[in-house]
Amino acid sequence: MDVEFDSDSLDRLEVDQNYSAGLSDAVVRAYRRRMQQIRAADGERTLAGLKSLRMQTLGRKRNNPISMHLGDNYRLIVRLKENASEETAVIMDIVNDE
Repeated sequence: MDVEFDSDSLDRLEVDQNYSAGLSDAVVRAYRRRMQQIRAADGERTLAGLKSLRMQTLGRKRNNPISMHLGDNYRLIVRLKENASEETAVIMDIVNDE
């Protein structure tokens, strides 16, 4: 699956080992693990089959964002969009669920 980022800091968080964006080490590790799972997925159905993601749709419409559990009350907010050839995950935000 292709990936786009709404924010440069989320892109940097994935690739820069020294950057934490003010998040705990556990949340950063979980974020990087989720990014590997998203990139390896064929589409939304593959992600939905991974129960460990604890995916939730944020709204009723098909194009609404979904959230994925990161741990420590944090969730990754992702919007999926379909191109002609494949789906793209747009990484939107990391939010504290408290």
